[in-house]
Amino acid sequence: MNLKSKINNKPWPYWVGGIILAILNIILLFTTGSAWRISTSFLYAGVGILHKLGINVEDWYYFNVYNNGLDSGQTYFNNNIMLISVAIIIGALISVLFFSEFKFKNIKNKKQLFFGLAGGILMGYGTRLSFGCNIGAYFSAIPSFSLHGWVFGAFMFVGAWIGSKILFKYIL
Repeated sequence: MNLKSKINNKPWPYWVGGIILAILNIILLFTTGSAWRISTSFLYAGVGILHKLGINVEDWYYFNVYNNGLDSGQTYFNNNIMLISVAIIIGALISVLFFSEFKFKNIKNKKQLFFGLAGGILMGYGTRLSFGCNIGAYFSAIPSFSLHGWVFGAFMFVGAWIGSKILFKYIL
């Protein structure tokens, strides 16, 4: 029996995935000194591209008030957050290729494309308003005993419920 069949014999229970994620989150916290966060890497990638195009983003209100979050010597593309995000993408790609699960899906219609793009833009904007996505503002906040993680989680579930009702009524 090879490694692929041993690992993928049957689906893993959710609690196994939860324990693995918790252990990896603890290792990340101890090795880098910061919690796991993802949406900031998208901010850094976008700002890094604008910076390369000659646009000075450090003068923008957001960066004057909230700083850019980088330590000295780090750039928008060369920092711990970007390294972790790229590693997650590469690890996910290796995983789906290993189990032959990689496939492209066709876009069904223009309505699906529009709502997908609009939803992505709204989610991206929301992550900046809430200072994090479900990873940084929820998954990493609750184990850190932060109250905002519980508030974020409650409203995330309310939003998911409303979104699913809209999805099934108007889109699917």
